[in-house]
Amino acid sequence: MGGNEQKYISEAFNENWVAPLGPNVNGFEEDLEKFLGKEVKVAALSAGTAAIHLALIESGVEHGDEVICQSMTFSASANPIAYCGATPVFIDSEPETWNLCPKALREAIENRMLKGKKPKAIIVVHLYGMPAKMDEIVAIANEYGITLIEDAAEALGSFYKGQACGTFGRFGILSFNGNKIITTSGGGALVSHTKEDKDKIVFLSTQARDNAPHYQHSHIGFNYRMSNIVAGIGRGQMEVLKDRVEARRAMHDFYITLFRDIEGVEVFSEPDSDFYSNHWLSAIIVNPEITGKTREDLRLAFLEDDIESRPLWKPMHLQPVFSGAPYYGTNVSEKLFDNGLCLPSGSNLTDEERERIKNVINKFFKD
Repeated sequence: MGGNEQKYISEAFNENWVAPLGPNVNGFEEDLEKFLGKEVKVAALSAGTAAIHLALIESGVEHGDEVICQSMTFSASANPIAYCGATPVFIDSEPETWNLCPKALREAIENRMLKGKKPKAIIVVHLYGMPAKMDEIVAIANEYGITLIEDAAEALGSFYKGQACGTFGRFGILSFNGNKIITTSGGGALVSHTKEDKDKIVFLSTQARDNAPHYQHSHIGFNYRMSNIVAGIGRGQMEVLKDRVEARRAMHDFYITLFRDIEGVEVFSEPDSDFYSNHWLSAIIVNPEITGKTREDLRLAFLEDDIESRPLWKPMHLQPVFSGAPYYGTNVSEKLFDNGLCLPSGSNLTDEERERIKNVINKFFKD
């Protein structure tokens, strides 16, 4: 916590605003809109997953449709496709940003269209805060007239060519889960570009109640709106967002220095100056042919010293729940999963904790 969260929460209690509406909800949305720029409209919701679900609904996704989704991601990017009764079509990563491969994306769209199944939407993810190659992806989405949804759940505070991640597609997704760059304990937001889209999202997220003196419903609605209490935490967190980004980027720099002289280990970094990552998670690729060690060996070495690290996301096309879904690519994401490791990256890591990390790594690669 940054310090002022309690102030906003107390105001909500003092003013008796505890429902999924109120000054903190409005204020949090305005804070996010100001930070993101591009005159976007933000609807604060109960989760990033809820935001993806509503984005798909607003994109016209229905039972039997197909939706393109980046394979290298957390399951929350893909699960809402199944909520809609649609089929995910998974796309491989490219090796520079680990995100949606434009070449595989085009191949998939053209192949699905030959089969009479033009995808209704594309979900691109900014993995671990790293911006995807948005110029190419936006151009392909526009060329084929397919709605682009940006999963920026991990990328608040990341930019591509100076533009905030989450503002390139028709819809952008943010998450404020407990492990994100800022947190509201649980929560998310849907970013759009028109008041009409935002109003429709708010309408659907509050049970789609028609404008009538009685309870009348012409659409299926959802209980997806953020509460005024939770939004109060968000308002306090927005005050320290830039500090959090600086802290995560400092951890990335720490790993760059740490692995500089260790051959066979690559720290996940921006390809060039067009990309600005919040480095929500710092990650590495361990080449066992050079190091003689695997990322699993390193993970277990960390664990012996009670330090948690994790393999990268297991690609969605390898998950049992999506085993029958189409997949396009050259198995870049599989190789990343086999050799990649997410390292301790928290905004509040101490010098003492960094020294523990350094000692484990130095000992591991010297033995």
